[in-house]
Amino acid sequence: MKTIPILNITAFEADLSHSQFYCNDIKEHLERNKNHFHKPHKHNFYLCVLFSQGTGIHEIDFNTYEIVPGSVFFLRPGQTHYWKFNTAPEGYIFFHTHDFYELYVSKSKLEQFPFYHTYENEPMLQLTTKEIGLSESRFKELYHEYKTHKAYKAQKLASLINTAYIDLARQYLTKENIKKISSTTYSDTMRLLEKCIEDHFRTEKSVQYYADYLNITPKHLNRIVRATLGRTTTDVIMDRVILESKRLIVHSGNSLSDISESLGYRDYAYFSRLFKLKTNMTPREFKKSYS
Repeated sequence: MKTIPILNITAFEADLSHSQFYCNDIKEHLERNKNHFHKPHKHNFYLCVLFSQGTGIHEIDFNTYEIVPGSVFFLRPGQTHYWKFNTAPEGYIFFHTHDFYELYVSKSKLEQFPFYHTYENEPMLQLTTKEIGLSESRFKELYHEYKTHKAYKAQKLASLINTAYIDLARQYLTKENIKKISSTTYSDTMRLLEKCIEDHFRTEKSVQYYADYLNITPKHLNRIVRATLGRTTTDVIMDRVILESKRLIVHSGNSLSDISESLGYRDYAYFSRLFKLKTNMTPREFKKSYS
């Protein structure tokens, strides 16, 4: 079975002495990695990129975002994406692993930032002309530190990442692209639910399973999800199933029946009806629309 490529940091010519972090000028990054950026792929790390110049599109999990000066994108491990540019981009990009951040930034979690908090939040932030200057200076400082060989380099990089994220999170929170989280307890439960769904959606589709995992009742779980997202737990589970279906249909080259079975549906006819219910297209029609 074919799979969507999953790239690690060293695939991008990262400094092997710091294989958990990478930073580059976007021009140089694209020049060095021509074989990656225009084809759908995944990463096993976190990615943040600022475009100070250039135009194009950035497709992330079948959602298309416009690239213009001031566009910032945040990707979590496992998301499928690619870029297409109309005019030459400028800016900066950095990657890091989960462990790199949490090893050097004590008492902080990546998930505290709204753009990494939940997949429901937009993976994009559009900066104003005034805001671009501050963020670009943060990214530039990261880039220059990455190129040095000074003592405490990893600690300095982690500190700069955290500062950049704090600035971006403040700007993100002023926009209208964030889902409101009703309480800290609900926020923690939603993160655990999202992780559990990510680990088990191929085999487990019932609300009861996830409620048991979280040690709460299905009714209470639905109450939390509805208060947080305005949707049901079943909606959230099925959204993840359908997203993976789309990824495999378009990018894997596997047969539709194989894809159905890999997602826990031995009856392809049932899978096809479910897919159409959620997307208004059959799997075959969806595949044709991307061919």
